[in-house]
Amino acid sequence: MVGDSCCCSKGNGGKGGLVSADKKKDRAVRHCLLKMTFLASETDLGNPQFQQQKPTVCVLDASSYVGFWILKGLVSRGYWVHAAVLSNGNREIKSKVEEMSVFQKRITVFPVDVLDYHSITEALKGCSALFCSLDSSDAYDDLKVDMEVRGAINVVEACAQVDSVGKMVFSSSLTAAIWRENISLVKDVDEKSWSDPELCRNLKLWYPLAKTLSERAAWALAMDRMVNMVSVNAGLVLGPGIARLNPGPTMSYLKGAAQMCENGVLASVDVEFLADVHIRTLEDEYSIGRYFCFTDVLSTEKDCVRLAKRLNSLISVPPRYECEKDILYEERLSNKKLKKLVEVAA
Repeated sequence: MVGDSCCCSKGNGGKGGLVSADKKKDRAVRHCLLKMTFLASETDLGNPQFQQQKPTVCVLDASSYVGFWILKGLVSRGYWVHAAVLSNGNREIKSKVEEMSVFQKRITVFPVDVLDYHSITEALKGCSALFCSLDSSDAYDDLKVDMEVRGAINVVEACAQVDSVGKMVFSSSLTAAIWRENISLVKDVDEKSWSDPELCRNLKLWYPLAKTLSERAAWALAMDRMVNMVSVNAGLVLGPGIARLNPGPTMSYLKGAAQMCENGVLASVDVEFLADVHIRTLEDEYSIGRYFCFTDVLSTEKDCVRLAKRLNSLISVPPRYECEKDILYEERLSNKKLKKLVEVAA
């Protein structure tokens, strides 16, 4: 019901008044639960594992689906967070971030425009690190590609100019690595692999193109400006409310899903694990380069049907659909580097 309050603005009596009262009650209950959650969080900080003072970090965009989960993970670990939210970010997530900041003193919200370099530097002041998680709240097209690339460049430049920032964790995608000719002939597709921008343009794969070009631009500028950067290249992100809160990026990722599955490079990742990996790359002083992050590879038609049913509000599957093929496609993705990171942090 977050983001639906405008429906109650008309009418003071009759049914309209009853709906408004119910929504106010729901909002009060939600605020109470949030406050209880964060009071418990503050109590946890008395435990020995939280005794060491955590630094201030920035999450941009905290109103993206992945960014919001990174924010939650950081707060649970005792970090102070500058939650940078975009004006065109997901409304429901933005409302949740604002509610969290009311009851959680370790969160400060900053409105940011990624095309406005100065607004980024304002959010970064006093922060020791940045988590950059840019995702369009709508479906991707060629204009969204340009916006994301320009935003990534501005973010890296801002990190270079703010002296307190010592590390940047950049959220990218496996689609920045798997769309290239003859990928099915590669035995192990790992962090050295990059998608072919021309192939993406020809196939109108705007999401992979945005992730490829923005990550490449970020890496090029980070090396030039000597910004300590790592990237986390995620599979298809899955988690609570994903179809409602992240429909555009989800469907944009899945364009060409059949070909990805046949090539053995269609993978998914749970958002909570993904957020944890982001934080681990920050905390591990030896983390470097790119990290492929996925938990499951979809290698059969049955796997794809299960995924479609999980995203049933976005993808329709006939109720009595039966898989026609019983083919096991060879998995080609490698996340050995990620496994080492997780083992070290365990």
